[in-house]
Amino acid sequence: MRRFVLPGSDRVIRGATFMVHQGGRQELGQNFLVDDAVIAHIGDLVAETPGPIVELGAGDGALTLPLSRYGRPVTAVEIDPRRAGRLARHVPPNVEVVNADILRFRFPRHPHVVVGNVPFHLTTSIMRRLLAANGWQAAVLLVQWEVARRRAGVGGASMLTAVWWPWYEFEVRSRVPARAFRPAPSVDGGLLRMRRRPVPLVDEKGPYQDFVRRVFTGRGRGLLEIVERAGRADRRTVRDWARAARVKPYALPKDLSAEQWASLWRDTMPACGRARPWPSR
Repeated sequence: MRRFVLPGSDRVIRGATFMVHQGGRQELGQNFLVDDAVIAHIGDLVAETPGPIVELGAGDGALTLPLSRYGRPVTAVEIDPRRAGRLARHVPPNVEVVNADILRFRFPRHPHVVVGNVPFHLTTSIMRRLLAANGWQAAVLLVQWEVARRRAGVGGASMLTAVWWPWYEFEVRSRVPARAFRPAPSVDGGLLRMRRRPVPLVDEKGPYQDFVRRVFTGRGRGLLEIVERAGRADRRTVRDWARAARVKPYALPKDLSAEQWASLWRDTMPACGRARPWPSR
């Protein structure tokens, strides 16, 4: 049975005719994917993963319908009730269409894979919610090109990436030209793959993430001075770490890799001090 779930309701809609509208609603930030090669590439990446699929921003089903052919359970989330209703009338029985805001959607607790053409203006908000969720094991997201690069640490990692790097791998798979969307956005997209690490690089999530935020927002002429000023490690310890990790004295926080962040935390944060709160400014 095809299902269309209305917000706060168990009502099921079935039957009727499906219509494809390629133009998105501007107020919803909708730029629909229309390039068959990109759609096929996303499908190939999802095919490498196991388990149920949660699609974010299903639209008219450009990704939903190809993904449904894998025979896996698919939950397609779409904020526009008209598009969600039309899509629900055309999907096979293994697909559930949920009319909901992505930022309020509750991700399943069981293992699953997330896929979606994410509205560019909501990318950071969606990423924060997704990274804090526990159930998903892999995600394939179409985001703004520069965002995809920053999330993967290409040309310098963002603070959001560094905060979550010990628990997730980020990888840019390809650049998607603006002409692959309707309507075409002003910038290109990027295909970003995220995978949960089987073994985290760091055990202490809260203290580590607080540490990264302090370093990213700290003052100093280069990373070593910033870490020293944080008051949690002496100069010799920090410089010994830098030599071992092959980090230049005037490198910036954005220049570190996931492994370097993890080693910075392990090697310069004394065990006796990790439980103490950071000093206030």
